[in-house]
Amino acid sequence: MTSRGTLIIPVFTCVHHTSLSTSPLLHTSCNRPLNALTFHRIRSLRLRTRGHPVDSSLHSGWHVDQAILVEEDRVVCIRFGHDHDPECMAIDETLYGVSEKVQNFAVIYLVDITEVPDFNKMYELYDNSSLMFFYRNKHIMIDLGTGDNNKINWAITDKQELIDIIETVYRGASKGRGLVVSPRDYSTRQKGK
Repeated sequence: MTSRGTLIIPVFTCVHHTSLSTSPLLHTSCNRPLNALTFHRIRSLRLRTRGHPVDSSLHSGWHVDQAILVEEDRVVCIRFGHDHDPECMAIDETLYGVSEKVQNFAVIYLVDITEVPDFNKMYELYDNSSLMFFYRNKHIMIDLGTGDNNKINWAITDKQELIDIIETVYRGASKGRGLVVSPRDYSTRQKGK
């Protein structure tokens, strides 16, 4: 809190500055004074920034929680990992590639687990990259045939595959399912491929 009673809240850093230039919440990379920040206000700001669905990198546990809590209509896809890791960069590239195609039913965030270690134990984030899905504040698990239904822990480089997975998660989650079955079986997937 400042002396004037204004709450200083670290805000999201925009990945695509040009596409979100009108959004005061997502465009600035510094602390910005905001008065009473409520769920309603966050939601209204998020609705105005629907132009580009890879909204940002989240830089604190609070931001991750808010991203999951605020979105009511779309699947929240969060890639946890190390931003500098080649495997993470590969899945990030795929996420950017599919972002416009899934923007009506999914929103994508990136979280560096070194910067935001709050969820490492809870979600067992020990891999180089982990893609997790949430819908209406609920973790949506996906059966990929690998035994780990909590997350995708390898880099998916095929854009259509990722679109199919996100769409499957959305369709299942919107019907109230907490576990969905992947459209493809990855049980024979070789590590490193």
